[in-house]
Amino acid sequence: MLPDDRSWPDFDAVLFDLDGVLTPTADVHRAAWKEMFDEFLATRSEPAASRPFEESDYLAEVDGKPRYDGVRSFLASRGIELPEGTPSDEPGHGSVCALGNRKNALFNEVLRRDGIEPYPGSVRLLDHLAGLGIGMAVVSSSQNANDVLAAAGLADRFDVVVEGKVAARDHIAGKPAPDMFLAAADRLDAGAGRAVVVEDAVSGVEAGRNGRFALVVGVDRGAGRAALEAHGADVVVDDLDELVPG
Repeated sequence: MLPDDRSWPDFDAVLFDLDGVLTPTADVHRAAWKEMFDEFLATRSEPAASRPFEESDYLAEVDGKPRYDGVRSFLASRGIELPEGTPSDEPGHGSVCALGNRKNALFNEVLRRDGIEPYPGSVRLLDHLAGLGIGMAVVSSSQNANDVLAAAGLADRFDVVVEGKVAARDHIAGKPAPDMFLAAADRLDAGAGRAVVVEDAVSGVEAGRNGRFALVVGVDRGAGRAALEAHGADVVVDDLDELVPG
C-alpha cells in the first residue's frame, strides 16, 4: 500500500526499473553473471578466485548497475585487475569490457531460447496507472531493455525508455546516481517532486533517494526489506499488486 497520506493521482509520473520489477529477467541476469564469472574465475590463479560467484556477490557488486560497472565492482571486490578494453571487445575474459560482453551474450541466448513473461501483479499496476493517465517510463541499466519489453509484450505501455544504450549515447551516469531517473522524468515533463521510482535493487533505491523523488518504492525480490529501506525505500512491497487500490 502507498503511505496513508498519498494516492496515485498525487503523482505525474511513475518510473519503473525493469529486471525484477516488471519482468523476472533478474533471474536470467543472475544466471548469466554467475556463468560468466565462474568461467572467468576458473582461469585465474589469485587466491580470491578460488571462491565461485555467489548470490551475495550479485547483490552487493552487480545488481542494478550498468554492466561494465558491475564487472569492475566485482573484480575490485576480489582484488583482480584487468585492462578496461573497449565496448567493441569480443566476448571473453581478457578485459572488463570483454567480460561484460560475454555476460550480455549469455543473457541474450537465454532470452531468445526461453522468452519472458511479466509479473502479473506488475501488469495490474500498469493497467491501473494507465487508467489514471499517469505517465510511465522504464529506467534500466540493461542495454537489452527494449528487447525484454518486446519479448514480454510490454513495449507499447511506456512513453519513455531510458536504458543502457541511451545512457551511454547521452553520457548519463548510471545508478546509484539519480541521473537516469531524472532524465526519464524530464522526458515525461515531470519533476522529481511529483514522480515515483519503483526499484528492486539497492543501487536503484539509492538513485531514487539521491534524486529526491516524491516516493521510492522498493520491490523485495531478494535484496531484503531492511536493505531496501536502509538505502532509501519509503515503501517496500513483495509484489506490485499490493499497490493497486482495492
